[in-house]
Amino acid sequence: MVKLFISGLAVAVAVAVTISAADDVPFDDNYSVEWGNDHVTSFNHGTQVQLSLDQNSGSRFGSKSFYGSGFFEMRMKVPPQDSAGVVTAFYLTSNTENGRHDELDFEFLGNREGKPITLQTNVITEGIGNREERIILWFDPSADFHSYQILWNQHQVVFYVDNTPIRVFKNNAKIGVEYPSSHPMQIECSLWNGESWATDGGRSKINWTHAPFKAEFQGFNVDACHADNNLSSSIDHCSSLTYWWNQNPFWTLNDTEQTTYTQVRHKYMNYDYCADLSRFSNPPPECVV
Repeated sequence: MVKLFISGLAVAVAVAVTISAADDVPFDDNYSVEWGNDHVTSFNHGTQVQLSLDQNSGSRFGSKSFYGSGFFEMRMKVPPQDSAGVVTAFYLTSNTENGRHDELDFEFLGNREGKPITLQTNVITEGIGNREERIILWFDPSADFHSYQILWNQHQVVFYVDNTPIRVFKNNAKIGVEYPSSHPMQIECSLWNGESWATDGGRSKINWTHAPFKAEFQGFNVDACHADNNLSSSIDHCSSLTYWWNQNPFWTLNDTEQTTYTQVRHKYMNYDYCADLSRFSNPPPECVV
């Protein structure tokens, strides 16, 4: 088990008023259904939403606004049992033309019953992706709700699970690595058919006798800087130090976070694109910094 730690992030989250009330914010305040309307169900006065997937359709919801920086959090419980081929996602994505979009992904890749669900993260910048990392979590993500979080500022992107850092993507623009700093991004969550690739390289298909598959979501507050869709200039103010996530303690992991981060990657990671020499004979530049 990963030991929980008290970090600058944990303290900030604990004291932020909007975060403390996260579970009380109704879905409709900040989000709307984008796909599969009849596959989305709301519970508990709009504070919990269920997405479902069957042979007819999957489902997706997204934020009503776009953002230019922030601390993005979603509490999730993914489909249980035999969920091979089923993908549950929480991600930030820009609405950019010409394929030059930015995207920060949490993707849960379902598996056969008795086998662990994989958590895959990916970072796409200016349309350049192929930065997959995968870990097997230290708990069953289908058994209960857990918090999945993305810190995004001008210095780093950090993926957290229950305040534990599992991935860091630093701003290495100075060596030519594109960084998500130009495009506003929207929050999206989806449940969809990924059987062509998600489990065993696409060899394990969805067992539709277990449908409908259901994923649960809570925590619909948004602690982020608002920006206009598709207007790069609209995110300039989102690097302001008036936002807590842009302040100096969040420019890099602190010592405690770094120790935990190293332990998590050593113990739970089962794929790192930086180490995949069959894909990259010369590692991408961010991998050798």
